[in-house]
Amino acid sequence: MRFTAITLTEDELDQRDAVRAFLADELAAGGYQPGLGVNSGHSPEFSRKLAARGWLGMSIPPEYGGHGRGPVERFIVVEELLAAGAPVLAHWVADRQTAPALLAYGTPEQRRRFLPAIAAGECFFSVGMSEPDAGSDLASVRTRGTQVDGGWLLSGTKIWTSGAHVNDFAVMLCRTSPLGEDRHAGLSQLIVDLRGQGVTINPITFLDGSHHFNEVVFDDAFVPDELVLGQIGDGWRQVTSELSYERAGPDRYLTTWQLLEAYAAERGAAAATQAEQIGRLAARCWSIRQLSLSVARIISEGGAPAVEAALVKDLGTVFEQEVVAVLQALVDDDPDPGSSSLFERLLARALVVSPSFTIRGGTTEVLRSVAARSLRSLR
Repeated sequence: MRFTAITLTEDELDQRDAVRAFLADELAAGGYQPGLGVNSGHSPEFSRKLAARGWLGMSIPPEYGGHGRGPVERFIVVEELLAAGAPVLAHWVADRQTAPALLAYGTPEQRRRFLPAIAAGECFFSVGMSEPDAGSDLASVRTRGTQVDGGWLLSGTKIWTSGAHVNDFAVMLCRTSPLGEDRHAGLSQLIVDLRGQGVTINPITFLDGSHHFNEVVFDDAFVPDELVLGQIGDGWRQVTSELSYERAGPDRYLTTWQLLEAYAAERGAAAATQAEQIGRLAARCWSIRQLSLSVARIISEGGAPAVEAALVKDLGTVFEQEVVAVLQALVDDDPDPGSSSLFERLLARALVVSPSFTIRGGTTEVLRSVAARSLRSLR
């Protein structure tokens, strides 16, 4: 594993300041209500405002409607959006994962069809990996793609599919040849129209009744050959490369940052007496941030830091859950908790969604196994 200390350039710092100014204006104008990271809200209108400023599709080449910027520049924009609790859910997967996957494996026709729409905030994607009996062990997926004239019939069930009820398409991992001794062989990725025939979307609600996750059931849903992503049978290699983009971004340590900021802002006197605990959390967040930024730099240099990304995701999501636990304990010790506030609202939400942090994108146990195998190879 390799991590390098990163210092932002003057241009990158200027970009950061521009995003901060935009978010401050939007918040003051009531353009959004702060939330928790990617759980903050689905707002196509807000996504299109970002697109108008060139902050969507940043890494997409200009010939496909993007801006030809690097992963670090995109990292800066995303970090500011998440730290401010802006509503990023609508464009999140399309911008973070689908666009890089299309650039790496898509056909010219697929790129022309989807990339300009992603960069404009007009086309939104979900990811279909996990299944009821295949969570982080993606080699165990059972969703089946059967070849027919002109395409594939997709049958099976995906679970925990974020935003499928409001998004347009999903990239689905499925098995297109029988399971053999090599479980990683015979997997493929298909781009599926979530409003197409044979696709049923069932909500999975949180304890508070809110709806983010879904069960997606396919009953011989037809996927034309032109919507096969990459090569048939090469899905495992494609997915593991894609996870580098999913696992190490700012969303893996900033989900509860708004909660920490709200606590300090609303309970300043109490926070001052608990300076050591708050300081430890802030210091850990900064350390994980430096690791995450290093992964972005590796990607910008053409690397595929799957192991480094797994480590960052493990450290980041465990940290996010610790923020909730520490602040909840501090509130329990507070004899005068005060009236309902932004902090109280965010804490209530965090208590509901935080158990998912160390599950989605790969469980802690799986990620530590990935890191351990890499460390053993260094002996």
